[in-house]
Amino acid sequence: MVHGMWGGAWYWEKFRSVFEAKGYRCVAVTLPYHDMGPGGIPDPRLGTTSLLDYAEFLEKEIAKLGTKPIIMGHSMGGLLAQILGARSLAKSLVLLTTASPSGIIALKPSVIKSFWSIQTTWGFWRKPTRQTFAEATYSMLNLLSEKEQRETYGKFVYESGRAAFEIGYWLLDLVNASKVDESKVTCPVLVIAGAEDRITPASVVRKVAEKYRNATYKEFPNHAHWIMAEPGWQEVAEYISGWLTQLRAD
Repeated sequence: MVHGMWGGAWYWEKFRSVFEAKGYRCVAVTLPYHDMGPGGIPDPRLGTTSLLDYAEFLEKEIAKLGTKPIIMGHSMGGLLAQILGARSLAKSLVLLTTASPSGIIALKPSVIKSFWSIQTTWGFWRKPTRQTFAEATYSMLNLLSEKEQRETYGKFVYESGRAAFEIGYWLLDLVNASKVDESKVTCPVLVIAGAEDRITPASVVRKVAEKYRNATYKEFPNHAHWIMAEPGWQEVAEYISGWLTQLRAD
């Protein structure tokens, strides 16, 4: 289970409870430099950490398992899952409101608004970054109660400005870190979108699904970006469980 921007292993708690009860061994990782207190000072190396650095870290974590896992990724974690899938490291991929790889235009008006304070900071591509509370509630936590919004935002840490640049401005990225060769993703892929998602709009997530020949696309009308913990998250978890069960049957 791979978290997205500003997150940590903590936000898989609800999904873990469901899948562990079904007999799955769940390994929720925390990406490099994310194991800090929300109010702490970020490691300066975080600002220039690439998606490829995250992928290398995850590849080492997978090697420890001794088997090909089902890789479940949310948001930026979904993009990292795609990168790992192209390296033949996954039994199957489950992509939740996933960030898109290079080649897909993702900078919709709502996405630009979601990252406004970051994008308007000169040199953000080499600095640790974090959304404002207003940006987080608009873009990711819009279906949570105000109490839940404050509790969740209170756990957010800083994120790599370079990783944000590599996702949003892939045309300017000389190393094309967010590139995924779809021909190398041969495992089954489940792509899940939320119709009310503002930071990874369903129209963008749909294009991710269209990229892979083995993909199943599912859009939930009453969900947004925080799909693994917002009201009704159980229906999403059960849908994923059913899809995985069907894979075993096939």
